[in-house]
Amino acid sequence: MANFKELLPNINTFVFDIDGVLSDGSIQVTKNGDQLRTMSTRDGIAITMALKKGYNIAVISGGNSQSVLHRFKYLGITDVFLGIEDKVATLQHYFSKKNITSINVLYMGDDIPDYYPMKECGVATCPKDAAIEIKEIVDYISDKDGGKGCVRDIIEQVMRCNGDWFKPTN
Repeated sequence: MANFKELLPNINTFVFDIDGVLSDGSIQVTKNGDQLRTMSTRDGIAITMALKKGYNIAVISGGNSQSVLHRFKYLGITDVFLGIEDKVATLQHYFSKKNITSINVLYMGDDIPDYYPMKECGVATCPKDAAIEIKEIVDYISDKDGGKGCVRDIIEQVMRCNGDWFKPTN
């Protein structure tokens, strides 16, 4: 993890899992059977800022809750893959479709289904509360939990490194 910051100038693409990364991993089920997740507005601000600066953002999840699509559409994320059993194949298809090189991709995941996709990317990251198996293979562990600012943390670091983060004017 010592050379983590040196990897950031290469990054132009972020790939995120949903449960445990964009959300805290908990699900509320309504009496109608709808599954509700809570997501950080600060993560959302960072996602919007990254998209406006031309970064690619994709979401790949084994879950298939359609309720998250409204949030992602609002944020401007168009590359959303839900109900995915083989995240590696989906990731490789996404790279090919967008003409992306794996070294330019930062992946943030939190649990076993993210293990192999992380190994396909230039930078692997996770939230503070990720599974131990994931923490053992990543380049960076955020000091923020899933759904509590870990996405903002990593996007902000990349954008600051590349001079793309917010600069107030006087």
